[in-house]
Amino acid sequence: MTFDKIDREIIDLLQADCKQTNKELSNKLGLSVTAVYERIKKLEKEGVIKRYVALVDKEKVGRAFVAFCHVKLVRHSQEFVMKFEREVANLEEVLECYHLSGDYDYLLKVHVSNMTEFRDFIVRKLTTIDHIGSTHSMFMINEVKHTTAISI
Repeated sequence: MTFDKIDREIIDLLQADCKQTNKELSNKLGLSVTAVYERIKKLEKEGVIKRYVALVDKEKVGRAFVAFCHVKLVRHSQEFVMKFEREVANLEEVLECYHLSGDYDYLLKVHVSNMTEFRDFIVRKLTTIDHIGSTHSMFMINEVKHTTAISI
């Protein structure tokens, strides 16, 4: 899909604050409310805008301990891969999971309250998934940049 200048501006504005009304957006863009509404509906219909979410402060909800876990499977058969992905998708502590190339097969981003809870997650949840050969964890010291906005 190709985007014109207005589409890009709408996407930028909604990524910054999706609770803006169509009237507020129309004032910022110099378009009618109807034109803004139609453009947003088109972006939604095309799947460019997938959904609207609230971003929660991890410190205020007690999930400020962030760990990144590399996971290596013992075998790479379709059955093992699909089973691992299904099971890890159900772990509430895992916010992101990526299938990777390189030394490890997966990278998980895990949010918990502290080291004790992280250990419990590893021992009672992650390593109980069949076919995990090894894990390697790293812990966030400082969040230098975190954004959900994709520049168009």
